[in-house]
Order: sequence, then structure tokens, then C-alpha cells
Amino acid sequence: MDKLTAIIPAAGKGRRMKSYLSKQFMLLQGLPIIVHTLRVFQAAEIIDNIVLVCASGEEGYYRKEILLNYEITKPTAVVTGGKERQDSVYCGLLSVTDSHNFVMVHDGARPLVTVDLITRVAEEVRINNAVVAGVPVKDTIKRTDAGGNIIETLVRERLWHIQTPQAFDVNLLKRAHGQAKTADYFGTDDASLVERMGHRVKIIPGSYENIKITTPKDIVIAETILQGRGKS
Repeated sequence: MDKLTAIIPAAGKGRRMKSYLSKQFMLLQGLPIIVHTLRVFQAAEIIDNIVLVCASGEEGYYRKEILLNYEITKPTAVVTGGKERQDSVYCGLLSVTDSHNFVMVHDGARPLVTVDLITRVAEEVRINNAVVAGVPVKDTIKRTDAGGNIIETLVRERLWHIQTPQAFDVNLLKRAHGQAKTADYFGTDDASLVERMGHRVKIIPGSYENIKITTPKDIVIAETILQGRGKS
């Protein structure tokens, strides 16, 4: 039977948060952001195990203060990440065995993901081998030249804000990361590395609530969303 590993990169420092704490440790409704994220993946039955990628020196803290303290009981490996997010995902990939057919990558600082979205992405990857969650762009998007002059207005109906989770055949994503590493190429997400190989990536509807926490204002927005879900 197919197995699915969730890789959760959580090694970022979150400089835009203007805090001495790494953003994944900042509190959201009294719990560290990363705990919210991990609890959703623990609750998702379709996820077999988790690879949590952290910054060097934080391994022990994650094992004791996060996994043990907050009773994250699903099999979870704690792996040391790299300098950039892409490096960290690659470090997580190296720990995934061949017996796990698919991997799902999700930002640790995107705590409002739902079990439903995780499940839909997981089901789709078994069909297409590469799938991402995203939401249609609402605003008008224009392309400019280097001087800030508008060149064209893009067709909004074909533009998407891309999110995580993103899921892939494990060997496909390993090849994509390996080729990117050899070429010293850095993409904006894991899907861009797969696209670079000429492989088609499927988009399925995500959620406008599935925000990434990057600034202090995002904490306020996330609190409001959770309150609306009845989690206050």
C-alpha cells in the first residue's frame, strides 16, 4: 500500500516578525505556531509519518519541548535543515526511505491547513504524481519593466496564489532537488523544481484561510480565523 510522508520545514528565523523568537515558536492562541501545524498532520489519517526539519541546534528542543510536551505521537523524525528552505526540504527528503511512495511538503508556519485539504492533495498525488494547493488570484495583476512601467495586464482567470501542502512522487522530487542542487538553482517552491524538469504539476483548490505567518499582522489574522472556526 502507498505510504505518504509529510516533510515540514521549520528552520526559518522569520526576520520579518521582528522577534527574538523563531516564528514557528511564537504563540497562536496560547500554542506555538508549529504545534498547530503538527496537530493537523497528526490528525490526518492519510499521513503515515512526519519529517520535521529544524535549524541546527534546535533538534533537542523540538524532541522534548514540542513533540513530547504536546504529545505528537505519530512517528516523527527530527532532521537538521540547511541555509535556505530548499536546502531544508532536501535534507528532509534524504531521510525518506524508498518504501514511502509519496511525500507532502508543508510550511511549518502555515498552521491553518486542514485535514480536508491534506487529504485532497494526498488523493490527487496518487493520480498525477505532482500536485499543489492554490487559490485563484482576486486582484488585477500587471507586469512591468525594470523602470516600473506597465508592460501588460495578465489574464487573471489563469493566475493562482500557490500554497502548501504540495505533494509528489518521492523519487520525482528527489530527482528535481538533486538536479537543482547540481545546477545551483533555487526555486520559489518545490513545484518549480519539478516544473523545471518538464514535468506537469496539477493545481487543486486550496483555501484563502491557509495563510503563511510571516509578519505580526498575520498572527492577528490567524487568531480571527481560528475564532471563526470555533477554536478560541
